[in-house]
Amino acid sequence: MQAGESAQVRSLLREAASRLGAAGVGSPRTDSELLLAHVLECERGRLYLLDVIDTVQAERYRAVVERRAAREPLQHITGNAWFLDLDLQVGPGVFVPRPETETLAQWGIDHIAGLERPTVVDLCSGSGALALAVARARPDAEAYAVEVSPEALEWLGRNAFGTRVRVVPGDVRDPDLLAEVRGQADLVLCNPPYVPAAQRVPVEVRADPPLAVFAGVDGLDLIPAVAELAADLLRDGGRAGIEHDESHPEEVARILGRHFRDVRGLPDLAGRPRFTTGVK
Repeated sequence: MQAGESAQVRSLLREAASRLGAAGVGSPRTDSELLLAHVLECERGRLYLLDVIDTVQAERYRAVVERRAAREPLQHITGNAWFLDLDLQVGPGVFVPRPETETLAQWGIDHIAGLERPTVVDLCSGSGALALAVARARPDAEAYAVEVSPEALEWLGRNAFGTRVRVVPGDVRDPDLLAEVRGQADLVLCNPPYVPAAQRVPVEVRADPPLAVFAGVDGLDLIPAVAELAADLLRDGGRAGIEHDESHPEEVARILGRHFRDVRGLPDLAGRPRFTTGVK
C-alpha cells in the first residue's frame, strides 16, 4: 500500500479477525472491531458506516492487532475496560475487571435497594469496579474502596477521581482497617485473589498483577481474612458477597458460615458457582 492510498474497512476487519483467531484470541471478531474503534476514536457501532480509512490509520490498526495477537490484553492496548455502564481506566499494575464480576455488583445493588444512604465497602478493590458500579447506581451511598497495591491504587485513584468513592490504602488483614466503619456497613463486596498458585491461567491473565490473581496453594489464603473483616464492618442484617473460583463454593461457604447466616451460592451468567453471599 502506497502513501495516500486508502484501505477497505471490511477487508481490514476480516484480516484482523483471521490473524487474532490464528493467534488463539478467544473473541477475534469482537476484538478486531474494538481495536479499530480505538484507533479511529469512534463508537464500535459506527465502523460499518465507514467504507475506507487512510494509510496511516490502517498501519496503526495493524500495529495494535499485532500487539493483541501477541496476547497483550485488549484493555491494556485501549487503556480502558467496560464494567456495567462504567468506562474504567486500566493498564499494567491493576487487575482488569471481568464481565462475570458484574453479577456480584448487580447483586449488591439489588440488596441495598430501599436503604437510605447505604454504606458500602469494596475490599481488594483494584480498579474500583465494584465500588464505582454501586456508587453509580446509588449516588447517595457512602462507598469505600480498599486496595493494598501501590500500583493498583494509582489506577483506582484515577477512576474514583470526581466521585464520592473514598479510596482507602490498606490490607484486609489489618485489624485496624476502617475502624470508623465497624458495625455500620450495609454491604461488603470483594473480588479477592483466589487462583491456586500452581493453576495454569490464560495468557492475558498472566498480565494481571500476581498479587491480584494468586492466593496460595489452594487459592483460599485471603478469603478467611476477608470474611472476618466483612463481618466486623457490617451491621446486623448487612450482607457480604465474595467472588471465588468455581472449585471453591463449599470451602467458601464453610468460611463464611463462621460469621454469617443464610449463606448462599450465586452463579455467574454461565451458571458456574462463582460467588457466595451471607447475612450478618
